[in-house]
Amino acid sequence: MARYDEGVLGMDEEERVELIDLVEANDLTGMRLWLAEHPPYEIADELARMDSHLAAVPFRLLDKDRELEVFEELDPFHQQEILVGLRDGAFRELLEEMDPDDRARLIGEAPAKIATRALAGLSPSERKMTAALLGYPEESVGRYMTPETVILHRDLTVGRALEVVRARGTDAETVDILPVVDDGRRLAGTVRLSDLVVSEPETAIKDVVDVLVPRVRATEPAEDAARLVQQANLVALPVVDSEERFVGLLTFDDALELIEAADSEDIARQSGASPVAGHYVAVGVLRLARARSVWLLLLIVASTLTVNVMQGFEGTLEEVTALALFVPMLTGTGGNVGSQSATAIVRALAVGEVRIRDLPGVAWKESRVGFLLGIMLALIALIIGSSLVGFDIAVAVAASVIAICTWAAVIGSSMPLLARRMGVDPAVVSAPMVATLVDATGLLIYFTVARAVLGI
Repeated sequence: MARYDEGVLGMDEEERVELIDLVEANDLTGMRLWLAEHPPYEIADELARMDSHLAAVPFRLLDKDRELEVFEELDPFHQQEILVGLRDGAFRELLEEMDPDDRARLIGEAPAKIATRALAGLSPSERKMTAALLGYPEESVGRYMTPETVILHRDLTVGRALEVVRARGTDAETVDILPVVDDGRRLAGTVRLSDLVVSEPETAIKDVVDVLVPRVRATEPAEDAARLVQQANLVALPVVDSEERFVGLLTFDDALELIEAADSEDIARQSGASPVAGHYVAVGVLRLARARSVWLLLLIVASTLTVNVMQGFEGTLEEVTALALFVPMLTGTGGNVGSQSATAIVRALAVGEVRIRDLPGVAWKESRVGFLLGIMLALIALIIGSSLVGFDIAVAVAASVIAICTWAAVIGSSMPLLARRMGVDPAVVSAPMVATLVDATGLLIYFTVARAVLGI
């Protein structure tokens, strides 16, 4: 059945049969073959590309086990679209089988009607577990951790611990990392299943436990916890309450999803747009325009600062009209330098390479970077300007380039850190906002320098 396999070597993209083509042709046999030959993550990606009424058709053709695997690969936005088209029985069964953390995220982001229907259909034990996760603040790690774990007591032997894992492991989301607790359920550390397997049965758990493993409070930001999983190369990160009692694990797959979502949101905001839920191919034109319009309106209002500056130096431009020739070059250069600095610092903040207290050092470093870039660009401006408008104006332009690049680098590096200090997402004040601010202030620098150099 190679014609349904997108991974067949030598097969051009045009020759591959896409699931959407089979759905539109109502080819049920073809859909079943395609679904049988593709892994859950590929099926989920194809469903996310379709309108909800089309995606429901192949989804219903999946068997129960595959249905759950594919459903959990979808993000909450597309999960909601699938659920809306299911009958009550299938709706309840699907939610009941989901991992508690995935279910809590789905319900937490769903409209009230779907959330109420979902909670009402759960068994008492699953409802209690889900409600406990929903009790944590939004965007906290408590919403993303799994409470389904095998907990070991520190006084157990390795042999007894392995018996506990065998008895309870089927109900846990992961047994690769096992939390170890004391009598008060306080976290003593974690132990790897592989370490238990290679240890002697009589060995005490407390002799193989990793007591230095990082841990986070359940109320801490989920993104910070996910970054810690990445930084410390963890399979799972223990989560504790305010009294250091173990409450769950943040697994690496959930951490990766958190990082991907955070990075996608930062990229959207850095481009001057609001994040849009859903697959790009399936998102409508109106939703995309709405997500981008708000920031464009704000930026165009902010751009009026540039107009005001130009009006303020109208007399200078009338006296030396050649200065106007270099305005686009200077504003563009300053905006680019500022955007580069802002993007670098937003990224460094996200991965924990810089902190708010590093602001003075970051600003000083970026000012020197901007100064060096300015000197390099000023030499080019001096050569080109001298051949076009004369040496005096070229000197004014070159000096302005150095000053603007230095200033832009300082502004671009400082604004994300100041935003973080004020509790604002640093990505919001990154590239477009920095470029707009540098445009206006860069013109002030340019005309001030030109007046001084030319004696206007």
